[in-house]
Amino acid sequence: MSKTGPRPEAEAAPERSAPADRGAAARVRRRLTSGTASLVALVIAVVWTLPTAGLFISSFRPSEQIRTTGWWTFFGSPEVTLDNYRDVLFGSASDGRLASHFVNSFVITLPSTVFVLGIAALAAYALAWIDFRGRDWVFLGIFALQIVPLQMSLVPLLRFFSQGVSIGEVQLLPAWELTGAMAFTNVWVAHTIFGLPLGIFLMHNFISQLPKSLFEAARVDGAGHGTIFRKVALPLIAPALVSLGIFQFLWVWNDLLVALIFAGGDTATAPLTVRLAELAGTRGEAWHRLTAGAFVSIIVPLLVFFLLQRYFVRGLLAGSVKG
Repeated sequence: MSKTGPRPEAEAAPERSAPADRGAAARVRRRLTSGTASLVALVIAVVWTLPTAGLFISSFRPSEQIRTTGWWTFFGSPEVTLDNYRDVLFGSASDGRLASHFVNSFVITLPSTVFVLGIAALAAYALAWIDFRGRDWVFLGIFALQIVPLQMSLVPLLRFFSQGVSIGEVQLLPAWELTGAMAFTNVWVAHTIFGLPLGIFLMHNFISQLPKSLFEAARVDGAGHGTIFRKVALPLIAPALVSLGIFQFLWVWNDLLVALIFAGGDTATAPLTVRLAELAGTRGEAWHRLTAGAFVSIIVPLLVFFLLQRYFVRGLLAGSVKG
């Protein structure tokens, strides 16, 4: 009896840290859900959304009121007009005429997002579940590309489009002489290249943590990598794909630098951001048009984010921890 008596205490000793950890987590949880924390979160939310609310209200105010009073005076003597949106979307070229640029933004953003999703998913699956020589070095190189500033690659990429690739007097690839609607191809390729390093990294973190038994069972049944990717991996990585799609969509939609360089200021290819920059530079005094145009440009990202934010957070957190 004396030999076996102390054993339960010895066995329970390694587990004493678990209640302590749970107690610390509970204390942190109580602090984050306390009344003070909720009040701080509410204040931050109000301060964060106040500029957007002011922009929204100003976009419906007449031009003379915007010039003379602040947007907060709207509640004292409310007066609403849709002239700002009509002028910006369908007015003359000097007023904005953003309708065609709004379409251009969709034409640029949607393919750039789809290309990144497709290539990143395929590359991440190959790097995670296909054993080939140099796989780790390839992944390391892709990971390192994330720290390369985008501005450093603008000039080489622009030279590639305009002059092609040549070694000495030998022309390896011809120049891309694309005009009109085909000029969108330059922007698609640029956004795809810039979005792939982060996209492949995020998708790899998710795909590499899928249960290995699923892939082994599929191989036993005679499935190849194409079938495994379509029927096993693709349904399971849907949250990560949605998360990456939202991230890429918002980045491309709000981009000005890449679109300005590779799409130019032509009405046939320039997106909303380029046109708004021109309005701010040439018609900075027309605040009523700028407020309406700015809200037109942000309404789509706001809708996309708020409608799909749960998938965005779920996809980002899915590959961050194991278990």
